[in-house]
Amino acid sequence: MNALRNKVQLIGHVGQEPEIKILEGGKKLAKLTLATNEVYYNDKKEKVTDTQWHNITAWGKTAEIIENFVSKGKEIALEGKLTYRTWEDSNGEKKYFTEIVANELLLLSK
Repeated sequence: MNALRNKVQLIGHVGQEPEIKILEGGKKLAKLTLATNEVYYNDKKEKVTDTQWHNITAWGKTAEIIENFVSKGKEIALEGKLTYRTWEDSNGEKKYFTEIVANELLLLSK
């Protein structure tokens, strides 16, 4: 039951080419955005698509898979955890960033 405390599963399309960084010690980091769509009909029976954008980060082996097989427009499924970061910018303003740290990835596009 502990694994259910912070678990995110998404299926969507990659919004931009993944950004790959190699950090000290050779550890890989991948960053990308993922668009998920929810389709519903409003009161006037019009079809409405609501698109949400998610910031995705992946490390290690998952980052390597992203580097080798994931590109803009590809449909992927991922599982990970929701994280929040806060910091102060140079003006002393507090900034917030929400992201999903992916630990599993499934390629859905051909």
